[in-house]
Amino acid sequence: MKDILDVTVILPIKSSLPRDFDEYFERAMQSLKNQKTGYKELIIVASQEEQLKNYLSQYNFEEIPHRILTWSGDANYASQINYGIENASSEWVTLFEFDDEYSAIWFDNVKKYSKIYSNVQAFMPIVVDVDEKGVFAGFTNEAVFAANFAMEMGFLTNDILQDYQNFQSAGMVFKKSVYDDFGGFKSSIKLTFVYEFLLRLTYNSVVMMTIPKFGYKHTNMREGSIFWNYKNGNDRMVDDEVKFWVQTAKKEYFFKEDRTINYVSPTN
Repeated sequence: MKDILDVTVILPIKSSLPRDFDEYFERAMQSLKNQKTGYKELIIVASQEEQLKNYLSQYNFEEIPHRILTWSGDANYASQINYGIENASSEWVTLFEFDDEYSAIWFDNVKKYSKIYSNVQAFMPIVVDVDEKGVFAGFTNEAVFAANFAMEMGFLTNDILQDYQNFQSAGMVFKKSVYDDFGGFKSSIKLTFVYEFLLRLTYNSVVMMTIPKFGYKHTNMREGSIFWNYKNGNDRMVDDEVKFWVQTAKKEYFFKEDRTINYVSPTN
């Protein structure tokens, strides 16, 4: 029997199924099966789309302990993540995406590091970014190991985030009490909702550490993904709007509750 980390995997699936969804999803599930150290359960928070409901009802999860929750509100990543966390009963939670994969040693590393660094409330993986063809595109979350970057090497702070926004929450394992105490993602913040979340946690002295191991593979800029739509799709953002959401994140992280925010296009 596998050793177990008391963690719930939260997987939101928000809208219409993209091309090659079944291939992405199968690889994601296989990465859970391959974990050296096991986990408590997988919670899928799915939209009410019939095609998705049919797919999940017929999928053979085999030994994956899981629950499928139906999200009845507007399909958005932030709200679905929050709903999944609210329904978790574990000490830790982790955020997963259907087109990504965990490293087989990720939960094992978190369990080992959490015993040594007992004050750490959130562990971040070094993320390997790939394009939709699986071609390497870069790394994320590794910057805290660069010389003269972090006051304490490997740890993410609010000061770092003020000047450098390129950190990901995907794959991150954090204590559920962090969500209970400081809140979750804010659905009113477009594009920079992850950035605002990390700013809020570090502002509230949540100790966040990046484990110096490759822990997560992220499909970056897949057609139809949230950030692809912001750059190329119907929700495409202009430079002024991007700057607005970065500044909004910096203003809103002082507040635990989600507040109504509307972007107004600047006039010439």
